[in-house]
Amino acid sequence: MRVFMLGWEFPPFISGGLGTACHGLTLALSRQNTKITFVLPKVIDTQNTSHVRLLTPQSPLAESETPASGISPATISHDDSDAQLDPNIKFQAIPARMYSPYQSAGGVLRQPPPAASRQCMQSNQSAPATASLVSGLGPGTGPLDYSGDLLDECQRFSDLCLNLARGEDFDVIHAHDWLTFPAGLAVARLSGRPLITHVHSTEFDRSGENINQPVYDIERRGMHGAMRVIAVSYLTKSIIQHRFGVDPDKIEVVYNGIENVNPLPGLHGEPAIRRSDKIVLFLGRITMQKGPEYFVRAAKKVLEKEQEVKFVMAGSGDKITDVIDLAVREGIGHQVLFTGFLRGKDVERVFRIANVYVMPSVSEPFGIAPLEAIRHDVPVIISKTSGVAEVLTHALKVDFWDTDEIANKIIAVLRHPPLSSTLREQADLEVRQLTWDGAAKKCLQVYDQATQLVSA
Repeated sequence: MRVFMLGWEFPPFISGGLGTACHGLTLALSRQNTKITFVLPKVIDTQNTSHVRLLTPQSPLAESETPASGISPATISHDDSDAQLDPNIKFQAIPARMYSPYQSAGGVLRQPPPAASRQCMQSNQSAPATASLVSGLGPGTGPLDYSGDLLDECQRFSDLCLNLARGEDFDVIHAHDWLTFPAGLAVARLSGRPLITHVHSTEFDRSGENINQPVYDIERRGMHGAMRVIAVSYLTKSIIQHRFGVDPDKIEVVYNGIENVNPLPGLHGEPAIRRSDKIVLFLGRITMQKGPEYFVRAAKKVLEKEQEVKFVMAGSGDKITDVIDLAVREGIGHQVLFTGFLRGKDVERVFRIANVYVMPSVSEPFGIAPLEAIRHDVPVIISKTSGVAEVLTHALKVDFWDTDEIANKIIAVLRHPPLSSTLREQADLEVRQLTWDGAAKKCLQVYDQATQLVSA
């Protein structure tokens, strides 16, 4: 099977779970001898793509040198003799001015001020209380490094993908999330090959009822124009069916997975916190969708009963300033640590110091972070309105708005080691069954179904 795959992010350039999912899925498809051309609007760091043959632009393009729509960037093969590159997968990287798929259309991505310094300034707390979570782990600057009009970039990406597709040979097109749907539709029209759209998040997840209509329209056209639609959970399938009017028989649920490898042993660096402190972790984008304000309000209620607790918020997003202000207003600014966006070993480090992970998402199509927490031996508390709640039995589940119950469950895990131990051990057994190899097998079945429909 030969796949022309379209994505908008890939490690290390990620702003959410989409890049992590694309990385895990391509690895697993590669192991099953599927040949993939992955088109991406970013130059990729070869340290994070050892399973691919990398094709990148010859040189970064200045603003005035950006090619016109429909003109393919020149590419060269990047040969790294030290890397074990997989010939089953190659990348086509297109220079882009906009990169995050999680922003509102038409917006300009602006990086918020360093969270720790802002918190110090507003709460009058000393710098050591808010600066670094652990040794070598600072606030960070986050992944948002492009600016421009997102809808324009979406169309530009589509034009460049169309040009690239003329030189490729493939059986199916696999498009991840809305920014790639126009490109997928265009390539499908050009090639006559079936399009599979993979929905990791919808505009209703990102924006609630205040949807951006052009984005919704793009999502709807992509889902209806595809031969098959992959949803990351039954929760997402229901949204696709009822909000977008897609035939449920056309939608296949494929859960995300996780690589069954042990976390790195022995990361160095001591937390810049007291040894007696217990750590409650929020790791994710600080946006409306993830419910960060509910985490802070629950933290306030926990601290009324348990004093030696620190709440760590790892991530960046458009609500970070509001959430910092909320922590200050609640009088717990010195107990809530903001690390900024984390990746790589810093993610490993923050999981290692956590006593419990909390995901109070308002709407979470799946949620890979709880799986990562479990693999790092951390018990999890998750929102009932999440796809991962469908596959995890040994997790404490809450209504995202019920901050009293979130606080009660946090206190229960912190106070009762047997509960924490049971959650950790049993959840780990569940996660071992949830792999990217299993997801890849289901995707291959969807590919076969789509190609058979085209042949018929």
